[in-house]
Amino acid sequence: MIKNFVQILDIQTAIILIFSLVSTHLCLRFNIVFEMPTGLIGIAIVFPIVFSINAAYRRREEALAFLASFKASAVSLYYAHRDWVPGENQTHVERITKLIIAIFQAIRKDFTAQEEQETDFQQIYALFSRFSESNEELRSAGMDTAEVSRAHTFLRLMVSDFENMRNILLYRTPISLRAYTQVFLNAFPILFGPYFAYLSSQYAVYCGYMVAVFYCVVLSCLDNIQDFLENPYDGIGVDDIDLDLAEDYGRLLHKQGHVKI
Repeated sequence: MIKNFVQILDIQTAIILIFSLVSTHLCLRFNIVFEMPTGLIGIAIVFPIVFSINAAYRRREEALAFLASFKASAVSLYYAHRDWVPGENQTHVERITKLIIAIFQAIRKDFTAQEEQETDFQQIYALFSRFSESNEELRSAGMDTAEVSRAHTFLRLMVSDFENMRNILLYRTPISLRAYTQVFLNAFPILFGPYFAYLSSQYAVYCGYMVAVFYCVVLSCLDNIQDFLENPYDGIGVDDIDLDLAEDYGRLLHKQGHVKI
């Protein structure tokens, strides 16, 4: 728990904290002291950040659902190549296994890249094209036309789920909202310096500094949580989606291709 908490503290937290303490000290020194409504913090900063966290979390949950559907369709295609072909099927099993592993690797490479690469995107669709060709080879091997159509339906679902996951990658929290939050979060130490100085003058000197530290850590941590959830594929936050699927599913499919239960 402590390790996970430490991960949401960063250099921005330290900078905001230092600004807040310096602002409080200067306000005390030059007697710039007055009370401010603390509800302004909730309206100006907390509410937008919490709204962004909620939106980012929903996008992460949607991405998980699309990923689960993508994996289910891929495994269903594997079973179609393994069980629906009359006669010998080992060639089809090996072909579809390699394609599934390759598509998992390609999606991970595309989604975890620092910047979007057109070549990675093209590679994924080249693999989808090979999936389609693989389905047609089942027709040539004697598979019933209706079953080939069902195999293409699995492929269509894979393409749809991939596009949905990619949309979550490309279209995130509104940029204007993030800019608004960042401006007010970084201006907060200066704007509320007189209020923290007021607390020190009314109670004890350390009181204002303690409240300043508390506010800064809380607000900065909330903002960092939103940043971690913003891109559920980058692998930075502890709540990100694990896209290391190729090795696990490679072992699973290879085993199922050779062991009959």
